Amino acid sequence: MHEMDGYFNELIDKLYDEENNEAIVLFSEKGQEIAFEQIAVIPHQDGRVYVILKPIQPIEGLGEDEGLVFFINDEKKIVELVTDEGIIDWVFSVYDSLVEDENE
Repeated sequence: MHEMDGYFNELIDKLYDEENNEAIVLFSEKGQEIAFEQIAVIPHQDGRVYVILKPIQPIEGLGEDEGLVFFINDEKKIVELVTDEGIIDWVFSVYDSLVEDENE
């Protein structure tokens, strides 16, 4: 098994583990490690899966309580940052609905 395949599989296991409290570590395009707190996993009806992650350390241009949306790309075995505002809005609206439902 390729080293990155193993890393991807471990990462996916952590993301899908509801009991996981460990940081989710991703790598920037420059190879820098960035640790995140997992907020939510949001499946889409078309089979795509998105995750909301909040950086543990501040990231320039991102508010302290803001999260980022990532797409789990099983084909490429990577977790990609989502930049499409429509998808981001959809993911956060689903998340907000889930939080509302849980609070009721």
